[in-house]
Amino acid sequence: MSLKTILLGAVAALPFAMPAFAEIEVHDQYARSSNAMAGAAFMTIHNHGDVDDHLLRVTSDASARVELHTHIEDADGVMRMTHVEEGFALPAGGEITLQRGAEHVMFMGLNQPFEQDDIVTITFVFEQAGEVVVEIPVDQTREEHGAMSGDTDHSEMDHADH
Repeated sequence: MSLKTILLGAVAALPFAMPAFAEIEVHDQYARSSNAMAGAAFMTIHNHGDVDDHLLRVTSDASARVELHTHIEDADGVMRMTHVEEGFALPAGGEITLQRGAEHVMFMGLNQPFEQDDIVTITFVFEQAGEVVVEIPVDQTREEHGAMSGDTDHSEMDHADH
């Protein structure tokens, strides 16, 4: 067998040996803070790939802790923010909208308060796509549009326990 035949065979087999990665696109991202210690980020995450993916976690140097959060209605009808340890499913060809009053990225123990027009860098960790770094502008004045536009006041919440 010639070297050319071996190389052609190896190149032809390469797509089958490599995992299928999702094509992740993040847009319309922004961050804001409710006080000097806590902030949140919102955006839409698209999976343009043919493979379902799963957003497992998020990291950032902007705060002591950063988590994926959502709001859940308790037995008394009160909306409570909670850490989503299992992350968020992201179907092939689908999207996740992280927005105020719903799923979002939560920053606890900010290293410094978010200031208008700052850039916050985060890294999403996906099951298929791996790490995706996103730069997020701080916009303290942005208004949400749509059905889930309610803003939760985090100023009196104790984020130290999360």
